[in-house]
Amino acid sequence: MGKPMRIRAKAANGETTVRALMAHIMEGGQRKDSSGNRIPAHHITDVTASHNGKTVLTAQWGSAVSQNPFLAFTFKGGAAGEKLAISWKDNKGDSRTDEVTIS
Repeated sequence: MGKPMRIRAKAANGETTVRALMAHIMEGGQRKDSSGNRIPAHHITDVTASHNGKTVLTAQWGSAVSQNPFLAFTFKGGAAGEKLAISWKDNKGDSRTDEVTIS
């Protein structure tokens, strides 16, 4: 399991804006180490965000996403005090879910 995500969610005017920073190496599998051996791919493949049990975002990522990816999105609904959860899974079977209270 990776390090905790840094998530901020703020509700205003009937919409919630979410910003999340995910700690992940996001290795694409194309680089070589100092010995000339290919570094195996290790990257996030699926991201899901849910609010009150309803999915508000799904994303499928590939190897071209940068290390420690930043994700920002807005969805309709959400109010201060409600919970928002973001989950990711990577190509090696690792996963992480973190939750934040909307402000």
